[in-house]
Amino acid sequence: MSHNVMVTRTTTTTTTSSAILLNTGYLKTLPGLLKLLQVVVGAIVVGLLANYTGYWRGYNFVAMLFLLLIATTCLITTSCLVISCLLSISTATIIAKTVFDLVYHGVGFCLYLASSVNLLVEVTKYNSRGVGSHDAFVAAGALGAVNSVLYCISTVLALRNYRRV
Repeated sequence: MSHNVMVTRTTTTTTTSSAILLNTGYLKTLPGLLKLLQVVVGAIVVGLLANYTGYWRGYNFVAMLFLLLIATTCLITTSCLVISCLLSISTATIIAKTVFDLVYHGVGFCLYLASSVNLLVEVTKYNSRGVGSHDAFVAAGALGAVNSVLYCISTVLALRNYRRV
């Protein structure tokens, strides 16, 4: 018995581009905006503490080093996350659903809060008269507390995204 078979061929043309496309829409979302603010505030904290390292002698060195360590670590990691989400649309959607996002922001919140409160407590023990760096250290501690609030909000959003999966 013979059968008639019809074969249809279609060809598609694909073009590749070497241009880098940025996912700027990610920065318009709440998680993207929070990460951008965390990077900016973290850079200011690192800049303040690094700029006044010569003035650490009169204060508790450990409290300032603790905040500088936490701020630098969170700054690098959050910057890598922002860059990854800007360069890849799929990364922006996948990372938000992973447990890494939840754990990272939770740990960042706790460590930022502990280090900024520790610095504020240590700096307020000293008299601010005659010390030009006192205001900078108070500002670094206060901005560290602001960044801990930003990380707390990111933790709540990451928890919601993780549970939604």
